Amino acid sequence: MQHHSNTISNISSDDDLANITTHTKATTDISHIHQFLGVRTSDKWLSVAKNNLPLLMLDHANCEKKAAGTAMNLIFRYEFHRELQQKLAQLVREEMLHYEQVLALMKERDIAWSPLPAGRYAKGLLKHKRTWEPAAMVDVLIVGAFIEARSCERFSALADVIDDEKLARYYKYLLKSESRHYEDYIQLAQSITDENIDERVDFFREVEAELIESPDEELRFHSGVPNWI
Repeated sequence: MQHHSNTISNISSDDDLANITTHTKATTDISHIHQFLGVRTSDKWLSVAKNNLPLLMLDHANCEKKAAGTAMNLIFRYEFHRELQQKLAQLVREEMLHYEQVLALMKERDIAWSPLPAGRYAKGLLKHKRTWEPAAMVDVLIVGAFIEARSCERFSALADVIDDEKLARYYKYLLKSESRHYEDYIQLAQSITDENIDERVDFFREVEAELIESPDEELRFHSGVPNWI
């Protein structure tokens, strides 16, 4: 998504949902996402996901809302960090725009809103967060990077297999912003500490890969391999 100064009530043509879902967008190179992540999404997950798009879209909406909420919490918790304030303010705006767009796509498809418990993914990552500062903040930002990177990888994978052409175009539209979000999180994580964060990134890469590759009894946007097929 292109950086813009428009508010959500004055959306640029690049971010207009009708425009996004009726015009083919340029392909975004996400090879760096594949390099950052430890594993790719399994064919088993994709085969289940493409046949359960209403559930997946509901979870996607929840994820956008949670991502905005997490970024807002960080903005209030770490008010002394100017670069974090600027980058996360933009991220909040974009995540809420995406939330609004997913709700509109759900309405078009007569997908009802209903409560949906979170899967194990984010909790499984955050349970390894260190408890002292700035280490805790570093870990939260690294976890944020992996969540955004996995979202990007799955949007790309889903766009290639689902039968819903408009939704596929929307997922492709999301690739640019999601791939930038993960880079922003990694950059912020390194900017707040004198230690090299590579070791922590490697650690969370292994944790994230295990969550994605291990059997999972629920289908969520970031769930592991379905254990019922």
